[in-house]
Amino acid sequence: MSSKNALPILAFALAVLSSCAIGPDYRRPPIDIPLTWRLQEVNTKEMANTAWWEQFDDPVLNELILSALNRNKDVKIAAARIEEFMGRYGVARADMFPQAGGAAAGGRTRTSDRINSPLPDTSDNPYNDYQVLLSASWEIDIWGKIRRATEAARANLLSTEEGYRAVVMSLVCALASSYIDLRSFDRELEIAETTLRSRDNTLRLFKLRYEKGMISELELKQAQLEYETALAIIPEIERLIGQQEDLISILLGRNPGPVPRGKTIDKLVLPVVPSGLPSGLLERRPDIRQAEQNLVAANAMIGVAKAAYFPSISLTGLYGVKSADLSRLFTGPAQTWNFSAPVAASIFTAGAIRGQVKEAEAVQKQAGLLYQKVIQQAFRDVNDALIDQNKTRRTLQAQRQRIETASNYARLARLRYDSGYTSYVEVLDAERSLFDVQLNCVRTQASLFRALVNLYKSMGGGWIVEAENLIAK
Repeated sequence: MSSKNALPILAFALAVLSSCAIGPDYRRPPIDIPLTWRLQEVNTKEMANTAWWEQFDDPVLNELILSALNRNKDVKIAAARIEEFMGRYGVARADMFPQAGGAAAGGRTRTSDRINSPLPDTSDNPYNDYQVLLSASWEIDIWGKIRRATEAARANLLSTEEGYRAVVMSLVCALASSYIDLRSFDRELEIAETTLRSRDNTLRLFKLRYEKGMISELELKQAQLEYETALAIIPEIERLIGQQEDLISILLGRNPGPVPRGKTIDKLVLPVVPSGLPSGLLERRPDIRQAEQNLVAANAMIGVAKAAYFPSISLTGLYGVKSADLSRLFTGPAQTWNFSAPVAASIFTAGAIRGQVKEAEAVQKQAGLLYQKVIQQAFRDVNDALIDQNKTRRTLQAQRQRIETASNYARLARLRYDSGYTSYVEVLDAERSLFDVQLNCVRTQASLFRALVNLYKSMGGGWIVEAENLIAK
C-alpha cells in the first residue's frame, strides 16, 4: 500500500478512535417511583412554582426573606463554590485543545578556559545568545480520557449549581419556620402576661380576704403558687424569643439583634397545599439533581481510570530563531525547529491501574446508592409533610374546641366558687387547664404553619428559581 493511500486510512482510523471513549456511558438507574402519595389531599393547587411565602400575607416576612437571600453567608459561600468549580471545568476542558506557548531570552555568557572542554580559540568568549521560541503540544484523546475528565468536571459544576439551589431552598424554609416560631413565642408571651395579670389580681384579692379572715391560709398559698407559676414561665419564653431573634439574625447575614415583626400568628394566612405527583419529584428537588450529577461525575471517572491501560499519544512542535548576533536573529539561517509524536504507555505498574479502576467503580457504586437513597428520603419527606399538615390541622381544630370548653369551665368554676358551692381548688384546676390549652393551641398552630413550609420544601419546584431571581447579581 502506498503512503498516499495509507495516510487517509490512518487519519480515518484516528478519527473513529477519537469518537469513542473508554468507560461506561451514563444511564439513569431504574427508580421505583410510587404512583401516588400515601395521603391524598383533595384541596390542592399548583403553587410549587410560585413564591409561596407570599401567601402568608406578611410584608415583613417577605422583606426578611429578600434580605436573607442577598446577605446570608451560606448563600454567598455556595455561590463562590460555583465559581470555583467553573474554574475547574475550564481547566479540564482546556486539555481537549492544543496548547501553545512562547519564550524569548537574551544574554551574555563566558565559559571557563580551565575546564576539560573549553571553547575553541576561534570562538568568542564571552559570547552573546539570543532566542525567540514558539512551542505547541496536543495530546490526541484517542481513548477518551480527556473527554471523560471533562464530562466529570462538567457534572461536578452542575452538582455545585444544584447545591447552591439547595442552600437557597433551605434558607427560605428555615427563615419562614423561624419567623413562625418567633411569632408563636410572642403569642405565648402575651398569653402568659395576661394570665399573670389575672392571677396577680386574684392574689391581691385573696390577701385582703385572708387579712379579714374570710379565707384560709391554704387558699391564699394556692393562689400565690399559681401566680408564681405564671411568673416563672415568662422568663423562659423571653429566653426563647431572644435566642430565636439571634437565630433569625444569623440567617439574615448580620450580627444578633432585634428582628422586626409583622402580623401576629393569628393573622397569618395558611398557605394552600401544593399539588404534585411522585414522578415529578426527580426534576423538582435540587438535592436529587445534585446527587444525580455526582453519579454522572463518578461514572465518567471510571473511563479516566481505564484510559491509563492504553498509551497516550501527543503531538509536540517547536519553532523559533537563535543567534549570537541580535541583528541576525530573524534571518533564515537563525531558524530552529522540531516536531515529534511521543507515545507513552504503562508496562508494569504492580496493579496500580487495576486498583484505580476498582476505586473508581466503587465510588460510582456508592454514588448510585446515595442517589437512590436521596430519592427515597425525598419521597418520605413529602409523605411525612402531607401527613403532618393533615393531622396537625385536625389537632388544631380540636385544640380550639378545647379552648372554648376550658373557658366555659373556668367561668363556671369561678361562679360556683363565688357562690360558695365549691372550693378554690376547682377554680385553680379550671384556670390551669385553660392556660395550658391556650399555650398548646398556639404551639399547634405554629406546627401547622411549619408543616406547610416543610411540604413546600419537600416538594421543591420552580419556587426555588423565583427565590434565586430575588438575589442581586
